[in-house]
Amino acid sequence: MRPLHHLTARQLRDLFLAKEVSAVQIAKHFLSRIEEHNASLGAFLSIFAPQTLIKAEALDKKRAHNEPLGKLAAVPIAIKDNMHMKGEITTCGSRFLSQYRAPFTATAVSLLDHEDALFLGKTNLDEFAMGSATANSAYFPSSNPWDLSCVPGGSSGGSAAAVAARLSLMATGSDTGGSIRQPAGFCGLVGFKPTYGRVSRYGLVAFGSSLDQIGPLTTSVEDAALMMEVIGRHCSQDATSLDLPAETYPLSPHLEKGTVIGVPWHFLQTLSPEAKANFQQAIDAMQNLGAKIIEIDLDILKYSIAVYYILATAEASTNLARFDGIRYGLRSKSATTLEEIYDYSRKEGFGREVKKRIMLGTYVLSAGYQDAYYKKAQKVRTLMLDAFDTAFAKCDTIMIPVATSGAFKHRAISDPVEMYLQDIFTVPANLAGLPAISVPSGYDGRGMPLGVQFLGPQMCDVALMQYAYAYEMATRHAKIPGAYE
Repeated sequence: MRPLHHLTARQLRDLFLAKEVSAVQIAKHFLSRIEEHNASLGAFLSIFAPQTLIKAEALDKKRAHNEPLGKLAAVPIAIKDNMHMKGEITTCGSRFLSQYRAPFTATAVSLLDHEDALFLGKTNLDEFAMGSATANSAYFPSSNPWDLSCVPGGSSGGSAAAVAARLSLMATGSDTGGSIRQPAGFCGLVGFKPTYGRVSRYGLVAFGSSLDQIGPLTTSVEDAALMMEVIGRHCSQDATSLDLPAETYPLSPHLEKGTVIGVPWHFLQTLSPEAKANFQQAIDAMQNLGAKIIEIDLDILKYSIAVYYILATAEASTNLARFDGIRYGLRSKSATTLEEIYDYSRKEGFGREVKKRIMLGTYVLSAGYQDAYYKKAQKVRTLMLDAFDTAFAKCDTIMIPVATSGAFKHRAISDPVEMYLQDIFTVPANLAGLPAISVPSGYDGRGMPLGVQFLGPQMCDVALMQYAYAYEMATRHAKIPGAYE
């Protein structure tokens, strides 16, 4: 039998159900890998070894008594540390919440637990999910398993590093401007951002409430579909949750006859020659499957970074106002008045990037500037929605790269604007509330993974997963980094 960490989540679950491996064996195997590799990767902020083993023992007893087992029975999963688990600390990668124990569990986590998943721990992230490299964590940076001198992407970099190194077979991420898909692309994984509202945000610490969405990071499209069948459910505690029935994700290696793929070539001018050649190979693969490729006009997306960093920071400024040293998190010991508690607690608790975004968001919402920036950005966002509607009237899915290049070196980008531009190909899906999936598309000259995205109309998650699966089966680029085999 192959090593357990070489299997997909579905394969491992099936082995457990067939009584070929116990849940305790699975738990010990992955906890051992975390103990061996986490120090160099910086993937996990906390590890649930005792709780994981207790849950594993309970699953073995359920199996022995022939009790019903869930869709994710004995599958090891890592949880991004901006999602609540009752009784566990939720840091959001911030010193502000270093001692904050969640009083309830996020809906997505509860659904995974109900289907008998094994939770291994909470993963590292950019502070309050604000970053593209997992360099803004208040605790330590995460590294890319393909090259430890490179970033894993962000903000879900800890989750991506954990799955890429096979310390876990699945992980949750949150995607506000590409924070699932960009780390997936950098680490050679599948990362799926569902339609806005398809997965409940209840229990996810908010960054940008009109943009945030929880989704899976996995080693295969099939595993991403499996997780979506579990977490893609209506939640009455989330006002933005779509009141729709849960979906199943039947997958086929073949495309439907007549599938049309749109490519916004003019929008992709910033691609490096190497990334452009890789993207062309991805298009060729879909064409060989029978898809028709057409050019579409999405030039308005050149404004997406500007629009995103106005709207996202405005929402962040509002959402993070609750962290005041009174009700949540760190309270400054040097404060002597109420006003000083507010000021000093935020000064000592928030990192540089979070402070910068709060200040920017407060500015664009302030009197005299709201019309010039925030309201204008909302109008451009509406024009982007219209542009996508026009494009999808001509095609079934849109293909674009995940990023302009593969993973970059730690501290290689010091200019904040250049760092923000890393999200140029991912933020449009968040602004429009579209489902989008990143799939491995090969490797650059350094041997670092590259990824391609498929975008679809709202509520077409199942169809989008099918396009990604057909591409994955035709190309099979996913591998395990050599040092972690």
